[in-house]
Amino acid sequence: LRTHQWCFILFNVLLFHVLLFGADLLEEYFLRSLPLSYTDAKTLEIRERARKLDMDLLKANLSYTVSSTAKCSNQEIFLLVLVCSSPENRTRRNVIRQTWGNVTDSRGYTVLILFALGKPASVTTQLEINEESQKHRDIIEGSFIDSPETQTQKMLMIVEWTVTFCPHARYILKTDEDMFVGIPSLAGYLLSFTQLEDIYIGKVIHQGVPDRDLKSPGFVPIHQYSEEFYPDYCHGSAFVMSQDVARKVYVAAKEVPVSVPSDIFVGICAKKAGITPFHSSRFSGEKHISYNRCCYKFIFTSSNMKEDELFNDWKETSDGKDCSL
Repeated sequence: LRTHQWCFILFNVLLFHVLLFGADLLEEYFLRSLPLSYTDAKTLEIRERARKLDMDLLKANLSYTVSSTAKCSNQEIFLLVLVCSSPENRTRRNVIRQTWGNVTDSRGYTVLILFALGKPASVTTQLEINEESQKHRDIIEGSFIDSPETQTQKMLMIVEWTVTFCPHARYILKTDEDMFVGIPSLAGYLLSFTQLEDIYIGKVIHQGVPDRDLKSPGFVPIHQYSEEFYPDYCHGSAFVMSQDVARKVYVAAKEVPVSVPSDIFVGICAKKAGITPFHSSRFSGEKHISYNRCCYKFIFTSSNMKEDELFNDWKETSDGKDCSL
């Protein structure tokens, strides 16, 4: 090859690495929203009420009757992972338990992985869930029927359960059952934070538009949300909240309609509490990154994963081999 051809190849290699590893840095400085001001009286009230939550009162007045064999220890949990799962998907839950969910600590910090479900329509499925819950002790089950229409209720249950029964969890990752999650890379990232409060981070959606189509299952009536755009929010496939954010969302949720999608619901609550979502490209929504061991050791999540892909990706990314530039 001639000199100019070698230069062209080298340029493309460098460009690839700049785009891959530099995207997160660029988005950190150019795509995040401006911090909100706490001068609004309602915002200050929400934050103060969240700080003074009475745990005994919460336990006595649960909004969603919860059946759970899962327990949080009284010691600090660094990362609590709550996986939203469909009651019928026992096989998928078992695959997660055998792959990326087979983690109890990262870098010496405690990690706890639980599954959040609504009730199934089938009595037989309920009996199977009861057996699974007793065996693994990692299931939180709400009193509502699990369906596409009750996913915001499931999100509320997750927040309420976390605040009430797991107040020592420093960070909470909400994710879906079709995701691959890189716990080591995510834990390392969270450990780098110097700001320990108001952490709400994921793949931020800017200027989402409410669905006004009457025939759409995601229809949001204008009387329930009248603004032209939703506030910035983190894509629901995976996002992280600090414990104080969960408390603030819980308090703010009393005044937000549950008719909006669950991730947007959290975003609206966060805005009311004066919390700005923080964007990281390492939270991958749709699976647009072709599989590569080193890429998957770097990113935090990837969606639409098949079960055989989870086994393969977990095996390769947890082999202990380092990745060079």
